[in-house]
Order: sequence, then C-alpha cells, then structure tokens
Amino acid sequence: MSIRPVKRLIQSKPTLEGAGVHLRRAFGFGNTKETDPFLLLDDFRNDVPEDYLAGFPWHPHRGIETITYVLAGTVEHGDSMGNRGAIAAGDVQWMTAGSGIIHQEMPKGDQSGRMHGFQLWANLPASLKMTAPRYQEVKTLDIPEIKDDDGTHVRVVCGSFWGKKGPVDGIAADPIYLDVSVAPGRKKTLPVETTRHAFAYVFGGSGKFCNASSPLAVPTEAVKWLDTTPPVEADNRSLILFDRGDEVSVQAGDDGIRFLLVSGKPLQEPVAWYGPIVMNTQEQLQQAFKELEQGKFLKKS
Repeated sequence: MSIRPVKRLIQSKPTLEGAGVHLRRAFGFGNTKETDPFLLLDDFRNDVPEDYLAGFPWHPHRGIETITYVLAGTVEHGDSMGNRGAIAAGDVQWMTAGSGIIHQEMPKGDQSGRMHGFQLWANLPASLKMTAPRYQEVKTLDIPEIKDDDGTHVRVVCGSFWGKKGPVDGIAADPIYLDVSVAPGRKKTLPVETTRHAFAYVFGGSGKFCNASSPLAVPTEAVKWLDTTPPVEADNRSLILFDRGDEVSVQAGDDGIRFLLVSGKPLQEPVAWYGPIVMNTQEQLQQAFKELEQGKFLKKS
C-alpha cells in the first residue's frame, strides 16, 4: 500500500458569485487537469444573512453535474422543468444539467442566521453532454454513516466506502464523495483507488496529511534533509490535492479534523468553459450561448 503524497495545499479564496453571495472558492475557472473530472468547489459557509440572501437567481447550466451539500440552513431551488424544493441541513442535491437547464438557488439561513454548505461541479464526458437533465435529491436520513471504533465518522454521500454505498448513483465521473471526521489526536488511513484524482477540503479542526508511506527518516550526514518532505499542516478552509497512491493518511490535531474527501476517474477530455456552461470545443460553447440568446437552449425530452 502506498500513501498519496500531498501535491499542493491551497487556501480557498474569498469570491463573490450569483447576485452578491460571499463565499470561498477552493478551485475553479482555471486549469482542470489536476482535479479532472471535477471543475469547481465552492464553500458557501456564511453567518451574515446579508452576505448570502441575494442568492443565485435564474441562470443556465449545460454539460456538467452540480452537487450541493448543505450543513446548516436551507437552499430553496426551482428550475425550468418545474421542480421546486428545498435542500435542508444534511441533505444533498445532485443535478445533472446535461443538455441544458435553467434554475435558481436561494440560500436561507437557520434560526442563528447560519448558511453552511458546499457546491461541487463534476464534468460530463462528451458522450453525455447532451443527455436529458435530471435531479437526485437525498435527505439526510438516507445518507449512510459509518462509525469506527477509534471515533472516525464517515458520511457516504456517493460511491462505495467501507462496505457502505451512498444513495446517489448513475454519475458519469463515478465519484466517491465522503464527509470524514477524525477524533482529536488520532491518525487514520483511508483507501482511495490509485486510478482516481483525489482531494480533501478541510472545514473543521486541523491536522496533518502525511507525505510518506513510512516514518520520516532522522536526518544524518548520509541523508539529505531536503529529500525528506515533512507532513503538511492543513486547517479550516484548506484544499489538499493528492498525488498518486492508494491511501490517504491524516493525523488529526487537538480539536480533531473534519473534511470532504472526494475522488473521481479522470475524463481526460478537452474542456471549453465559460461560466456555468462546459463543453468540449469552442464551437460547441458558442453554439450553446447562441441557443441561449435565441431561446432554443432548453431541449425537449
């Protein structure tokens, strides 16, 4: 077994989106090679209602899937197919935009004014870009939870992990999406298939994601210290991109650590991207915006 080295540690950046929602962006709107098949991860945790209530009014999507995971508060949503509803604390909505959908998402805080959650964008392969749109809405009680003897707690949003299978299925990128909590001071090793791209996003506590499959060597004259990379400290709102391997190893800090652990099979296809529309070529992208202008964006199933 080989522990995945940490390729890069990135602090999420303050960003304004929608009609003026203050959020943090872990990655997105850049080179997608390292995160393929994932395109964007937004952390919209906010305790100030005026910084999120303007929400994300009507906007189009094509060629991707959006995954909204709510921790506190609710997100009210509606779309061009006539769907209406609310994603509450602990719930997940997985939307396959496919050939095109126009929708809106309006965050509402809880009684304390908190609105906490994440939105992840997953790319669709060329063969499914123009598939029919669909939703998968999952309530918190339907998400499997695993508790290990050492206090490790895992919610399996999507994919299979430790013998449990998440309720979201039929996703092109075949992702595994986990919400992991490790108890204070504990070290935990979690399996991740070698063929996948993987990242962690820390949103509670802190810890170290180890870089080597064996303990670090004590430097002597025969060992160059620069050849021995120490573990990386990761605190709240940190994105950790992993290199190849089949395990992720984390050492929780004094307050424990909670993070998303997400992996998926790379599509390795060209990406032509502008805003919420993601195609394979510039010609396809231009066609999508032309159809939007002409009122032909939505396809009849």
